[in-house]
Amino acid sequence: MGRCVIAILIFSCFTMSAQTYEIGLFVGGANNIGDVGRTNFILPSDLAFGGLFKWNKSQRYAWRASMIYGKFTADDSKSSISSRKQRGYAMDNSILEMSAGIEFNFVEYNLHKLGPAFTPYLYTGVTYFRYDYNYFDAGVFRQLNQRDGSFAIPMTVGAKMRLNQFLILGAEIGARYTFTDNLDASNPEKSNVNDQLDVAFGNIFSDDWYVFSGVTLTYTFGRKPCSDCFE
Repeated sequence: MGRCVIAILIFSCFTMSAQTYEIGLFVGGANNIGDVGRTNFILPSDLAFGGLFKWNKSQRYAWRASMIYGKFTADDSKSSISSRKQRGYAMDNSILEMSAGIEFNFVEYNLHKLGPAFTPYLYTGVTYFRYDYNYFDAGVFRQLNQRDGSFAIPMTVGAKMRLNQFLILGAEIGARYTFTDNLDASNPEKSNVNDQLDVAFGNIFSDDWYVFSGVTLTYTFGRKPCSDCFE
């Protein structure tokens, strides 16, 4: 009976204590890739900021959730494409996203072991975001003061390093492939716009992207793994 109790305690210690959490901030910039403005993959045009939470289930992966707000400006005059320069469209938008998924570490990432901890990582999951629903009318940017929502697939690459026992500094670039073609006001799909005007332009068969790139600073907390329970 005593051995059973000891075995249960050890198992409980492992399952309940081998969990480390992180909570922190993201600060960086945002840009879009679409039918208006530049097509650079990484070229922030405005600020992005938010918060994130991680649940490190093992040294190789963590569950992650975040909420980030960002703004971007798309300007044809700054594009390297001559046809866009001649067209001369310009617009801006704001995005509020909520994302959840899994973060994979390239190497074993032990936050409880003394000494430095560093690893590159990948993140993916599911993102839902809200954005300003606008359109162009004869080259004039029209703001409807409406918001719309869509889903996106995040594809993020980054690296993180422990600064001390509690703080972790990271840097990441995260592209979001969206399921809308109207982040840049090029293809409004709502009938109250399209029924009145022929306003769609650009590649209507390719949805838009947006990119958040920046740094993260997280505070880590939680119990130590079971291997340290009896120290």
